[in-house]
Amino acid sequence: MAFALRSLFLFCGFTGLLTGVWSRTNNREKDNNCVANTCCPKGWTQLGSRCFVFHDDRRQFADAESICNILGGNLASVHSALEYAIILQLVQAASDSTEDVWLGLHEALKDNAFVWTDGSQFDFSAFNNNTSGGDCFELERSDDLWDNDNCSDRNPFVCARRAEQCSH
Repeated sequence: MAFALRSLFLFCGFTGLLTGVWSRTNNREKDNNCVANTCCPKGWTQLGSRCFVFHDDRRQFADAESICNILGGNLASVHSALEYAIILQLVQAASDSTEDVWLGLHEALKDNAFVWTDGSQFDFSAFNNNTSGGDCFELERSDDLWDNDNCSDRNPFVCARRAEQCSH
């Protein structure tokens, strides 16, 4: 059963990716999600059981995380190439191509001990070869890869949260 559900998720994700439907935004009145009966708030983009939204408001890392918390989530954690493609599309469609963008990754406890602000497992990465100082990670727009930077820098950011059960 679990294999069938994973296969269905992969099929829906890849067919949506190929047709361009994967970036649609759900609303609570009508749900066409083939994975589960879940919805994202208006303005958010859904992929499986997660919702993503880009904020073009320049904030320090901790402030950006607080805003995401208020919205019911965290700065975005990334767990697959498909999730990263969603985030890249959101950022590229809505922001200045020179502005770096906060993700929810940091190494505040010690160097090379990567932690997502939502507490999820660190199981995917897209680091570049830069060795900038700082404990917070951003999507660096010059190469669309991750780079560490000073947490007090002000960047736009991406939030992620869990999709909710739809009410019909």
